[in-house]
Amino acid sequence: MLNKTMAITKQKKAEIIAKVDEILDKSSTIVFARFTRLTVEEQSEMRRALRAQGVGYTVAKKTLVRRSLDAKKYAGTFPALEGEVAIAYSADELAPARELAVFVKKFPEHLVWAGGVFGGSYVDASGIKAIAAIPGLQTLRAQFVQLINSPRQRFAVALSEQAKKSA
Repeated sequence: MLNKTMAITKQKKAEIIAKVDEILDKSSTIVFARFTRLTVEEQSEMRRALRAQGVGYTVAKKTLVRRSLDAKKYAGTFPALEGEVAIAYSADELAPARELAVFVKKFPEHLVWAGGVFGGSYVDASGIKAIAAIPGLQTLRAQFVQLINSPRQRFAVALSEQAKKSA
């Protein structure tokens, strides 16, 4: 019978730390999510969707993640990581939180925010949730254009109505 808590060799630990270090170097934002009893099917669906959006997803031991994060000297307080923890990451600052939010809503009993790193500082779970609510750049641009065009549209409608009355 296999022991579920088998010790990881030093070589394997070094490989995991190197991978986490690489993730931290290449990513603008890192999101930690606590997961419990996610099925293989749910994890596969989530990984495919995240990968399609350019978001990486990995699972590593908290102590090894902590070791890599401590070396980076991020500002703020390290979030409490309990249970099994996954890391979502991307060069896009908003994508990891926004894309993982879809699955936090879809699997609320299995996946929960745990915190992360945003803008070089640690952020707690509520901070990551707030970041996830920020719309994407395309949506913000569309909202800005709508805001700029709104007075012009109202003015054009008013002129049109005035022209109809005087005709």
